[in-house]
Amino acid sequence: MAKNETMKLVANNNKAYHDYFIEEKLECGIALCGTEVKSLRMGKCSIKEAFVRIENGEVFVYGMHVSPYEKGNIFNKDPLRVKKLLLHRHEINKLVGRIKEKGYTLVPLQVYFSGGKAKIEIGLARGKKLYDKREDIAKKDQRRETQREFKVKNLY
Repeated sequence: MAKNETMKLVANNNKAYHDYFIEEKLECGIALCGTEVKSLRMGKCSIKEAFVRIENGEVFVYGMHVSPYEKGNIFNKDPLRVKKLLLHRHEINKLVGRIKEKGYTLVPLQVYFSGGKAKIEIGLARGKKLYDKREDIAKKDQRRETQREFKVKNLY
């Protein structure tokens, strides 16, 4: 991957970081049709309720909403259609092995353009318990409070 390559973020799934411990991240291509790519370029995508499944050795993302392209007419596809993710066979086999462990799942983290191609970042995730979520919220509040105090001290 070139260092000067730009990345244009289309959609982000912050809820995934709240609900799961993300242990591993993986970049995948997405098999899309032309009007879906145009809609993505306009930033009309949502992955809030999306999830990833592996079926028959292929990886699919369900619930990824790509709004229909305004000028697409008859060429528009169903906004919630199942989209295939493009991964190498050894990457899929590794994910299958990890998912068979108890408590692991695949969640989409963000959709972006890298080098002119639509990509999706998926994460191998383990679900958080309620007390883990409360602990994260408490840490975030404490960090915010210390930043606020630091700001006030620097003003005087």
